Amino acid sequence: MRAPPDPRHVLLVAALLPGMGHVWIGRTTRGLGFALFALLGFWLTAKFAAPEASFVGRHAGGFFVWALSLTDAYRGARLDRARFERGV
Repeated sequence: MRAPPDPRHVLLVAALLPGMGHVWIGRTTRGLGFALFALLGFWLTAKFAAPEASFVGRHAGGFFVWALSLTDAYRGARLDRARFERGV
């Protein structure tokens, strides 16, 4: 059985592409869900934000979902690594 990827590498991939850290660790549906809702959040807040809002303000919904996906992917990878090391 192969060792799961290093959680720090999963975090890096998740930071570059929302949801892809989950896909890498085998939680494809969850990762694609995060990617979809991040895109939806980016689009919705851009559509309804005030015109004078900053870039981050205009896309805050997507950044929020993206930030949640980072911590979730890292946690999942860390738990997978711990289970592997215990032999469970």
